Order: sequence, then C-alpha cells, then structure tokens
Amino acid sequence: MGLPALEFSECCLDSPQFRERLRSHEAELEKTNKFIKELIKDGKSLVAALKNLSAAKRKFADSLNEFKFRCIGDAETDDEICIAKSLQEFATVLRNLEDERMRMIENASEVLITPLEKFRKEQIGAAKDAKKKYDKETEKYCGVLEKHLNLSSKKKESQLQELLAFLQGLFTFYHHGYELAKDFSDFKTELTISIQNTRNRFEGTRSEVESLMKKMKENPHEHKNISPYTMEGYLYVQEKRHFGTSWVKHYCTYQRESKRITMVPFDQKSGGKGGEDEAVILKSCTRRKTDSIEKRFCFDVEAVDRPGVITMQALSEEDRRLWMEAMDGREPVYNSNKDNQSEGTAQLDNIGFSIIKKCIHAVETRGINEQGLYRIVGVNSRVQKLLSILMDPKTASETETEICAEWEIKTITSALKTYLRMLPGPLMMYQFQRSFIKAAKLENQESRVSEIHSLVHRLPEKNRQMLHLLMNHLAKVANNHKQNLMTVANLGVVFGPTLLRPQEETVAAIMDIKFQNIVIEILIENHEKIFNTVPETPPSNSQLLLSRKKSTDSKPPSCSERPLTLFHTAQPNEQQENRNSLINSSLESVISSNVNSFLSSNSVPQPSLNSSDLELEVIKPNRPNSLPQNPSPTSPLSPSWPMFSAPSSPMPTSSTSSDSSPISSPLRKARALYACKAEHDSELSFTAGTVFDNVHPSQEPGWLEGTLNGKTGLIPENYVEFL
Repeated sequence: MGLPALEFSECCLDSPQFRERLRSHEAELEKTNKFIKELIKDGKSLVAALKNLSAAKRKFADSLNEFKFRCIGDAETDDEICIAKSLQEFATVLRNLEDERMRMIENASEVLITPLEKFRKEQIGAAKDAKKKYDKETEKYCGVLEKHLNLSSKKKESQLQELLAFLQGLFTFYHHGYELAKDFSDFKTELTISIQNTRNRFEGTRSEVESLMKKMKENPHEHKNISPYTMEGYLYVQEKRHFGTSWVKHYCTYQRESKRITMVPFDQKSGGKGGEDEAVILKSCTRRKTDSIEKRFCFDVEAVDRPGVITMQALSEEDRRLWMEAMDGREPVYNSNKDNQSEGTAQLDNIGFSIIKKCIHAVETRGINEQGLYRIVGVNSRVQKLLSILMDPKTASETETEICAEWEIKTITSALKTYLRMLPGPLMMYQFQRSFIKAAKLENQESRVSEIHSLVHRLPEKNRQMLHLLMNHLAKVANNHKQNLMTVANLGVVFGPTLLRPQEETVAAIMDIKFQNIVIEILIENHEKIFNTVPETPPSNSQLLLSRKKSTDSKPPSCSERPLTLFHTAQPNEQQENRNSLINSSLESVISSNVNSFLSSNSVPQPSLNSSDLELEVIKPNRPNSLPQNPSPTSPLSPSWPMFSAPSSPMPTSSTSSDSSPISSPLRKARALYACKAEHDSELSFTAGTVFDNVHPSQEPGWLEGTLNGKTGLIPENYVEFL
C-alpha cells in the first residue's frame, strides 16, 4: 500500500489524524535519505577499491616489462626472444587497460557520486531544512496564539499591539509556506523516454493542485470535505484544578442531530492526544459576557449527562460565532454558506442537442483536418458570444442549418466543450464517476471494455444519446490524426476532465485524471460496439464479489442532493438478501414490451441498474404538490411501485408483497442507513445509525412516517432498514 494523500482541507483542520499521516511521509523521506547516504558510501568504497586494484595491476605490468632473460651462450634462442616480447606486449595491454579503468573511475565520480550527493543535499536536505523552519515557525505561531488568547478582554488599550503581533506571526507562517512552494516549483528531473508521459502527467497534476491550494486559501470554508460532523476544530476548555483553573486545548467535534460533543485533549508539544476522549450530550449553549471572564471569545455549554457548566474558548470571534451557530446558541445567526449556484442554463433538451449537432457539423465539414483540433482554445469573448446566439430560442431558428463561416473552428470547438461543462452535472454523471474510474483500473483490457459497456447503458437515455453523438464525432476526428495531430490519447486528455469531472476537488480526484482519459479512449476506440450493441448478461453476485472490492471512501449524500446518487451497500443481512432475491425474480419475470409502454407514458427518463449488481441507486423521492385520489397499482406515484430498473429487464407492472417489505409492516422500528438533513418542517433530520419508533407508511409516495425524540415527521423510505 502507498502513502495516503495529504489533502489541503485536512491541512487547514490540522487534526491529530492528519499529523499521523504527515509523520508517515516524513519517515519515508528519512528512509530515502539514509538509503542514498549508504549508496554514496558504498560507491566511494568501490571507487577506492578499484583504484587500489589499478595500482596493483600497474605494478605487475612494470615487473613484466622489466623482466630480462639471461641467456647461456652468445645469443638468445627464438623462443627466448618470443617470450620476452610477449611479456612486454602483455605489460602494455595491462597498462592500457588500467588507463581505461582510471577514466571509468573518474566518470563514475561525476556520473554517480556527485549527482547523488547533490540530490541529497539540494532536494532532501532542503526539505529537511524547510521542515525545521516550519517547526520553528509553528512553535512561534503557537506561542503568539496562546499569548493572544491570554489577553484580558478588559485591557482594551493593549489589544491592538497583541493583535498586530498575532497577525505578524500568521503572515510569517503563510509567507514561509509560499516560499517553500516556490522553491519546489522549479524542481525538474531528467528522465528517459519510457517515463516521459509520467512527467507530463506530473506537470498537469501540479497545476491542478496549485489551483486547488489557491482556492483553499481564498475561500477555505467553501472547499471543506464532506464531514459527518456539523462543526469541528480546536477549543480551549476550562478545567478546575486544586491550585485553580487551567485552559486545556481540545479537538472538539459536534453533531447537531444527536447533539453529541466529543472532546479530545491535544498536546501541542507531542502533536498527539493528551488524554482520554470525553463525550457529552448538549443541553444548551450560551455566549459568555465579556465582563464576566478574563478570557475572550468564550461561551458556556450545559450537558445533559454532566453536572455544571463547561466553559470553552474559541480561537477567534468568527470561530465562536460558527460554534454558537452550530449548537443553536444564543448568538445572532449568520449564514456563512453561499447558496449553491447552478453551473449554467445548459440542458440536454432539443436546444442542447441542436447546439452540439451544429458544432459537430461545422467541424466535420470545415475543420476536421485543422491541427490541434479541440486542443487549441478560442477567444473567450467570442466563445461566449457564439453560445449566447446558439442558446437563444429566438435566434435559434436563424442558425438552424449550420453555423456561419465567420466563426473560427477553434471558437466552435471551445463552444462545444464549454456547453458540456455548463450542464448541471457531467455528461457521464456524478454517481457513475467512481464506477467508470474503477473500470479503467482493471488489469484486463477486455474487462475494461465490458464494464464500461455496461455502465454506459445504465446512463439516462438523453445522456447516452448525447455521448453516442459525441463519440462518433471524436472517432472521425481521430481517424484524421495524421492531419490534425489529435490521436485518441490526445482527445482523451481534452475530454476526460469535461465528461467525467468529479463532484469534489481533492488531491485524490486529481490523481484519477489519467484514468478519466483512459475511459474516453476506450469509448472512442469501441464506440460502435458500446453504443450499438446490448451489453452481455452481467455476472452473478458471487463473481462480482470476487472481481470488485467495496469502496470504503464513498460517502452518501445528504437529502438535499436531489439527483440520483449511487451508493455502495454494506454487507447484506438475511432480510436484505430476501429482498434482493425478490427484486431479481420480479425483474426477470416481466417481458421487455411493458417497459417500453411505461417509458412512453412517462417522459422522464429512468436510469437503469443491473438487478444482480450489489451497487444500488438510492433515490430520495421528490414530494409532489398534489397527489391523485386513488393511485393505480401500476402508477409510478403508488407507494408500492419498486424504485429499481435494469437495462435488460423491464419495469414490473405490479408490486409484489412480502413480509420483509417496509410498506406492509405497520408501527415497527427502523434504523437509518445514511445521514439526512431536513428540507421541510415536516421532515426529520438524522444521522446514520439513528433508530426511529412507530415507523409506518406515509400518504406521500416514497416516504415513511416515524417518531424521533418525541417528534413525528417524514423519513425517506430508502434511507432506512427495518429492525
């Protein structure tokens, strides 16, 4: 297993778990440093030994050259003359050999020893020096922070000076962080041809990471990871001791649904836990008056299961406001979260298909052989102007046939890519993004194509049609790669991040960009098979368990996310296995004509799902404004209508009752599988694992009614399991 990625969002939190992962990276760096040091030492020893060997051989050659025969008589024989000359020739060969050996030794020092010493000194040594500087500045920052927090709120005249000192320490910390990033930006390594592609991917990844880091620094609250906690961070907790009171630093987390506060003591010197965890249930939260305590930014917390008042100190006034808001304290509530804005007005409707078809027609008729097609971008103002013309319903009829020749090909290709990015979600959908990535990571090429083939046919009809249209076009572009220089691999680099963009910008998502490109390459190379043929029968559950591992990092969305979202179910119990077998049997028993009649009567496309696949789509139903008086058994609004579909099996025309069905089990207990935040007053908010009482069917389809802490409200049916 490799080292875990270090996320910038976790760096902002600086939790103890993040410190542990950071230590593993530092330990690996130290291990590499020791290895290079030993390698240099052994190399020098080898060079010294070779020099000694060379000196000994030269001495031996000199002895051979100086050897003379003492003949008996007046003249030497031919054999004696031959032997003397042979010894001299052999001595000459040895000297020439040692001359070459010395040149090799001198080159070895320049090629091996010196680069290794330079790398160890300039790269690893620089990183260690930067770590020392970081530790020194961190110690300085913590000292300034504690000094800032220990200021008395009553001493108004000295606050400005202390605040300036705190800001100076904070700016110094970020300045050193900037300098470190700048020092490593010019780091380059000469590689052979076999790893040239890896270096190119590294350059792209680094720019993405720097962009993400810049966004994190500018708006850290808008780029936080999805967390099970309503609020988390460091707080100082007042603790009573024999000699008085002391303020102990804790890493605190709070869950609004369960009102559970967890406090983990933190030791700043060791960077780890300083004691046992403590958890309490919140009763109330009140802001502490400024003139009632020497410390600043304080608030009092009362717990249900602990007597007395717990006084806590936040790191700043803003930090206190966020904690008070999370705990519903007596403090003005400010909504710091910006409303989610749609990414554009682009849709997969008739206008959307018309725009894409016009762009494709213009490219194929006027610019299919233009070099750098789709790679070279157009002028942004021209692209926006063209899109505004194409997307305007009033002027759409004027450009019904084709785009005018006045528009450059690079402007048209940029408009096509921009329109795809303006869609509310990627064309290949957020819920299938992880599945496509896992398919690209399979070792066998045939397995990759088969898995992607199956996933494409699980997309909604309009998404699949648009993808089919686009892949046919890109295949034509790739066929002319000798003229336009856009191979299948180049097209994958261009369209991968657009069609398979992740829902969250993280370092792990950036690392998966190369697999997004592979998915697009497979779609282009196998577009005829994937879009014109039906995928083969999916493997059985046992085969799926052997070929797929459950993803542990997938996170269920909140109830506020209306689109269909793919979840990885946990290990099924006996009741769930019975339910799965019931669904499978009902799906296999229905003919394909029924699904066509159902889809034709309902204009909304239904996403498909393999009946034997363990990955189920969890849907939070939309609540209609009005309900029919007597819904028919086959109506989609009927509570008994199953919310599953399969690519090769039609929708059932009638529901099948079972003892394990939640609809037929009145007043039972149920447990939440995922967390959910209420969007209406009539809905309940809860976390995963919450147990509800008196659960029974509701009048609204797809919803149950249950009781939690004495409050009765609505619960999404597919978010719970019955006990």
